[in-house]
Amino acid sequence: MTSPPDTDALFAAALAVRDRAYVPYSGFAVGAAILGADGAIYSGCNVENAAYPEGTCAEAGAIAAMVAAGETRIAAVLVVADSAHPISPCGGCRQKLAEFAPDDAPVILAGLAGPQVRTTVGALLPAGFAAGHMEGV
Repeated sequence: MTSPPDTDALFAAALAVRDRAYVPYSGFAVGAAILGADGAIYSGCNVENAAYPEGTCAEAGAIAAMVAAGETRIAAVLVVADSAHPISPCGGCRQKLAEFAPDDAPVILAGLAGPQVRTTVGALLPAGFAAGHMEGV
């Protein structure tokens, strides 16, 4: 497994960007922070759209920020929402995370009070589809 991430820094980044979420329809704001392999933190929030489901998840926004900055490897992820139970990335975001993260990359799920659940990208997406599946096609 990779070394433990600076959970406090990830939580602070995810919490700050969550406050900027555009959620006029659901009112359910989510923030995500990614620790890149370069040591930088990239964050994203969910952005809803009246033409549902054309919105963007917080994790997808953080991945886009990471890639736009020139990084393509995820070392850790933290997702925060105001929910009674920590929320997990949706199926699409699990696949997006797996595109850029090793199976053992930590995923920390948090409520507003702080981190609550720790898992890994591989545990979130067992037997995930990867580029290797297309070899020889």
